[in-house]
Amino acid sequence: MRGIVEQIARGLRAFHRLEMLHQDLRPENLLIDAGGTLKIIDFGSTRVAGIAEAALTVEQPALLGTALYSAPEYFLGEHGSVRSDLYSLGVIAYQLLSGRFPYGTEVARAKTAAAQRRLAYRSVLDDEREIPAWIDDTLKKALQPNPYRRYAELSEFLYDLRHPSPGFLNKSRPPLMERDPVLFWKGVSLALSLAVVFLLVR
Repeated sequence: MRGIVEQIARGLRAFHRLEMLHQDLRPENLLIDAGGTLKIIDFGSTRVAGIAEAALTVEQPALLGTALYSAPEYFLGEHGSVRSDLYSLGVIAYQLLSGRFPYGTEVARAKTAAAQRRLAYRSVLDDEREIPAWIDDTLKKALQPNPYRRYAELSEFLYDLRHPSPGFLNKSRPPLMERDPVLFWKGVSLALSLAVVFLLVR
């Protein structure tokens, strides 16, 4: 996963150095050749600094796939930034790990700042995958609905994907009661049942 994300990031950095934003980063716009080299394609939504915006913007996505990878600020009618492309990269990384989307399909429906504040990030962690909690924290920061709470640079995001941030490591994983209340209470019930049986047979 990291290798793919890092290749995408290198391509995006080349865009950003030329003061361009891709604005439509999604799996359909990525090609990997037989040698494993990844290329970004489809520049129809690319915005170049100083040039007028195209008539069709990400605010009115032509495809559902585009909407699912678009940064929330586009749905508020705001112009994108480096952090917007970073958000799209974060969605791709999240999907590579989980097969899901961090906010389901809710982002495209959240067209006010208040609605976006109510978006709830869905942790990439589960009991079937051995994913470090700090990876989830890294993705959560990259996928913040508020662009000013995301990483400012792609390099910061990539660094945290490779090197656990001390701030993330100091956070403990949520207890089982928060992650899976049903499983927690089933466990409590089983423990109580075993205790009762033990007392009865004594």
